Amino acid sequence: MIRALACVLALVTLGACAAPPPSTGDEVQRLASEIQSLGPDIDPAEANRAARIAYSYTAQLVQEYEITDPPLIHNAKVNKGLRPRGLCWHWAEDIERRLKQENFQTLDMHRAIANADNPLRIDHSTAIISARGESLYDGVVLDPWRYGGVLFWSPLQEDTRYDWVPREVVLEKRRQEQVARLKPYPAQ
Repeated sequence: MIRALACVLALVTLGACAAPPPSTGDEVQRLASEIQSLGPDIDPAEANRAARIAYSYTAQLVQEYEITDPPLIHNAKVNKGLRPRGLCWHWAEDIERRLKQENFQTLDMHRAIANADNPLRIDHSTAIISARGESLYDGVVLDPWRYGGVLFWSPLQEDTRYDWVPREVVLEKRRQEQVARLKPYPAQ
């Protein structure tokens, strides 16, 4: 049992520390095109601005978070107080907040969590951009944590590495579980 758990942990660690996919062509323009393709009513200028910000802000956060290691090693440094930020939810929170500052009229931001119900894997958070009024399931994952500060993006439906669930759903389930564990006050 211990050996099997160690093997699973090793695979999870290696998967999280994998090298990012190679960049080909103009990544910002590819992301802008992907965002633009989310719906006919998306303003091309907003799609371009969102893509530019996603890449430039990721680069800014790499400096602010002092990223020098793969994600899980950086996480350990954050948890020990050796780095200021850089957990996946920090990336998701900061990217979402920055993109929301743009007050897009044709785009919406969402948050999602994966692995919340999987005891063998660490929860993973991300930000997702979609056409205004659409769900996160119709959006594009923006995940700078996955490859240690290199922006990964993909239509959510094509991101088979994670099973994304709306953040609100996961947090509500956790809240209900905490309430269920509370012991009622004894009757007086």
